Amino acid sequence: MDRLWAPWRMHYIQSADDQEGCIFCRFPTEEDDANNLLVLRGRTAFVLLNAYPYSNGHLMVTPYRHTAEISDLNADEMAELMALTGDSIGLLRQVFRPDGFNVGMNLGRVAGAGIADHLHIHVVPRWSGDTNFMPVIGDVRVIPESLAVVHAQLTERLNA
Repeated sequence: MDRLWAPWRMHYIQSADDQEGCIFCRFPTEEDDANNLLVLRGRTAFVLLNAYPYSNGHLMVTPYRHTAEISDLNADEMAELMALTGDSIGLLRQVFRPDGFNVGMNLGRVAGAGIADHLHIHVVPRWSGDTNFMPVIGDVRVIPESLAVVHAQLTERLNA
């Protein structure tokens, strides 16, 4: 049997079901952006790394206000979500130089939302040739850097 080691993931695996309340509501109220993987704070929305990324640098843009409905967003929230999505793409281009992006929302559990009660936009960087046999044969994604390293790279670029 082949083994793929990713020991840094154990913290997230062990704590996934222990989360109380909505992380999108709780994380921005705490003073620990590095541990909570927050990358950028806006006035009505913020950007954070996905703790279970599809690819290296997978970001999520979410409003501070708890809502599952895009129609509940006011004009300021909608505008800032889109602006931060654009900023996220620009930041990822500078730091990781991806060849493209998947950007989208999963609205509702049946649509694939892991956190269905608080909407968020996924910004997933993609590279030519980033799809290989691992997801198809082994049902495994290979993420080359730890979340802490990716967070540090993104926030250092923002603060430069």
